[in-house]
Amino acid sequence: MGKISIEATKYIVQANISIEGSVERPDVIGAIFGQTEGLLGSDLELRELQKNGKIGRIEVNMKNKNGKATGDITIPSSLDKVETAIIGAALETIQRIGPCNSKVKINAIEDVRISKRNFVVERAKELLKELTENVLPDSKDITNDVFHSVRMMGIIDYGKEKLAACPGIDDFEEIILVEGRADVLNLMKHGIKNAIAMNGTKVPETIKELSKTKTITAFVDGDRGGDLIIKDLINTTELDFVTKAPDGKEVEELTTKELNKALRGQVAIEQYKKDIKYIKSAPSSERYVKKFKPKVISVRTQRPIKKTTSRVSSTQKSKLTKEEKAVFGDMLNSLVGTRGAYLLDQENNVLGKVPTSELSTTIRNIGTNIYAVVFDGTINRDLVRISEQNNIKHLVSMDSKVPSSVSGSMNITTKKDI
Repeated sequence: MGKISIEATKYIVQANISIEGSVERPDVIGAIFGQTEGLLGSDLELRELQKNGKIGRIEVNMKNKNGKATGDITIPSSLDKVETAIIGAALETIQRIGPCNSKVKINAIEDVRISKRNFVVERAKELLKELTENVLPDSKDITNDVFHSVRMMGIIDYGKEKLAACPGIDDFEEIILVEGRADVLNLMKHGIKNAIAMNGTKVPETIKELSKTKTITAFVDGDRGGDLIIKDLINTTELDFVTKAPDGKEVEELTTKELNKALRGQVAIEQYKKDIKYIKSAPSSERYVKKFKPKVISVRTQRPIKKTTSRVSSTQKSKLTKEEKAVFGDMLNSLVGTRGAYLLDQENNVLGKVPTSELSTTIRNIGTNIYAVVFDGTINRDLVRISEQNNIKHLVSMDSKVPSSVSGSMNITTKKDI
C-alpha cells in the first residue's frame, strides 16, 4: 500500500471508537475499509486513495478491558479540507466490528499547517530575541553606555550618611540639594556638577552642617512629597533657595531645558515662607490657591493698599539712595552674562529671579508688589510702559533705549549711572 509523505500531509483526522466486545486492531482496520467501500464513490475510495498516497497509514490503538474495547483512530490526509471532512464523516457510519456493535466519533480534524505556522511564529520570536541580544550595538548606544558608566563611577559617597554627591562637592559655594541618587545622575548627565542627594525624606545631619557654610538650593520633585521635603528643610536647615520640577514630574526625568528653567526660577526662601504664611492665614474667600511653580515668581496678587508711609507719591520720581545704589550695583554685577532679572520689594528683599525673556509676563502676573527690577539687558519702551502700569519705581539695567525724561514717575538707571 502507498504511504503518504510527512511533507504532503495537510490534515489529520482524529477519532474515538468504542466496541461492545473484545476485538483486535486488524479487525478495526478491516471494518474501516470494508464498510466505507462503495459509500463515497470511486474518487473517494479509501483503498485507492491510500494507494495513490492521498491517505496515509491508518493508525489504530486499542485497549480491551472487561470484555469491551476502546481505541483511537488517526488518519493523515493530503486531500482538501472538504474531501477530508467527508472521509471523517464516513467513519462515523461504522456500526459493527465483526459481531460486535461499535460507535465511531470524530474528535477533530487538525490542520497540520496551522500547527507548523504556530511553530514557525514561536521559533521566529526566539531567533529574533537571540539576534537582538547578540547584535552589535550602534555607536550612539555605545556612547550612552560608556557615558552612563563614567557618570556612575563619578558619583561619590559624601558624609557619614554616605550621601550620593557629585565629585568635588566641597569646592562649590552653591549646592543643589535633590531627593535621590537618580536625581544627582540626571543633573550630572546635563552638566550640573554641584548636586547632592538627601537619600530619603529625612534631613541628614550632613545637610544640616553644609547649610551653615554653603548656599543651598532645594530642588525637589513636582509633587506633594516635594512640598513636605521643603517644609522639613525649612524647619531643620538654613535653606537659601527653593525650586521644583514641573507638576507631576520628577527631577530625574527632566530634560536640559526643563532643568535650566527650574534652576533659573529659584525663589528665595524668605519669599517662599511669605507665600506659605499667606496661604495659611488668608480667609478662604481670598486664599491664594495657585500652586508654587519654578520659573514663576510665587507672590500673591493683591489689590493696592493705601499706606500712610513716607514713600513718594506716584507723580514724583524716586531717587536712588546710597544704600540702594550699592545693593543694585552689586546685583547688576552678579547678573552680567546671565540674562537674568531680580525682582525686589520696597525693603530690597529678592522676590525672585527670572529670565529676562519672561520679565514682562512675570511683572503682569505679580502686579503692584514689585518696587524695583534689576536685570541683565536693555530697557525699552514696552518694559517702561508695563512697569509704570504696575507702579514699579526703579528699572536698573546694563543699558537703556529710553530717555529718563519720558519715564514719568519711574526712575531709569543704567550701569554707568551707578
